Amino acid sequence: MATEQTKEPAATKKVRGIVFIDPDRCKGCGFCVAFCPPQVLAFSEEFNPHGYHPPYLADPERCTGCDLCGLYCPDFAIFAIMVKPEKKPTEKAEEKPVEVEKETATREG
Repeated sequence: MATEQTKEPAATKKVRGIVFIDPDRCKGCGFCVAFCPPQVLAFSEEFNPHGYHPPYLADPERCTGCDLCGLYCPDFAIFAIMVKPEKKPTEKAEEKPVEVEKETATREG
């Protein structure tokens, strides 16, 4: 009789993103909103100085920072960056590194 070994699923590291929007450059084309894979962008109800509705980050927790919004934006009004998840401290990481004192070489003339 064979027994199956079950493994616990590995903890997935969720990548987060930060979106930067320059509302003054936006012309309201909607490419960023339409092509956002996790659908975290939406149009603002406010107007920018040019009379357009710029996007805003409607669901920041779901943003992955893929930067497709920035790649599709013809006016360079938006871009995103990925934020790597912080590593949990391990036993080795908690150990303090040993400081080594360097000897200074002196010239005797």
